[in-house]
This record gives sequence, structure tokens and C-alpha cells, in this order.
Amino acid sequence: MSLQKQMHTDLITAIKARDTDKKEAVRIIMGEFGRQNEKELSDDQVIAIIKKLIKSEKELLAAKGEEESAYIKVLCEYLPEQVTEDEIRVWIEANIDFSTFGNFMQAMKPVMTHFGAAAEGNIVKKVLQTFK
Repeated sequence: MSLQKQMHTDLITAIKARDTDKKEAVRIIMGEFGRQNEKELSDDQVIAIIKKLIKSEKELLAAKGEEESAYIKVLCEYLPEQVTEDEIRVWIEANIDFSTFGNFMQAMKPVMTHFGAAAEGNIVKKVLQTFK
């Protein structure tokens, strides 16, 4: 089942269970789906939308001086499990030959291609900078 269809199912479940936090969060995400050109989105597109919404919410929370919200917790439920810095470092050591790159940051593309949505760009960048 695609992530988009899973969210639709979760919305119906949240409405029946009267879970307002989840219902409102899923409705916001699904509202973003309507702004896209395609009717059916890939899981990668859905994850990109969710990450954008999380980033926006974190900026709002920082402006308010708060740290957590139920909205972010619901959004994070739909993201794939994130890889750790150690997992990224181990993969880089085993698979990346830095002599083929002009600088260390050029290795970011193959790392991000391998891990996809499971790795945040900022974490990969931080790990790559340790190899200087």
C-alpha cells in the first residue's frame, strides 16, 4: 500500500477514533497533496512533502520558543526510520573512494542515492566533513 493510501486509511481511522491530533495532521498533509500536479504521488514525493512540513513546523516552534508538538509526532510516524551517523560512516568507509572526487563533499551524491529518504542531508554533510 502506498504511503498516500495509508494516510487516507489512517485519516478514516482517526476520524472514527476521534483522534483530533492525528486527524488534523493527516488532513494538512493530504491538503498538500492537492497542490501537486499529479493525482497519485510516489512515496518519495510524499516523504518530501512531510519533511517540508516538519521543517516549517520546527521553524514556527522555534519562533514561539517551544520544542515539541503533537503535529510533528504524527508527521514523523510516516517517515522511514532514519539512519545514524555511525551507519553512514561505516557505509562511506566501505564504499567511497575519496581519491575519485575533487573534494569530500562531492561524495554526498552517492551517499544520498544509497540511503535515500532514510538519511538527512545535514547529517550526511556532517559525517563527510569528518573525513577531511
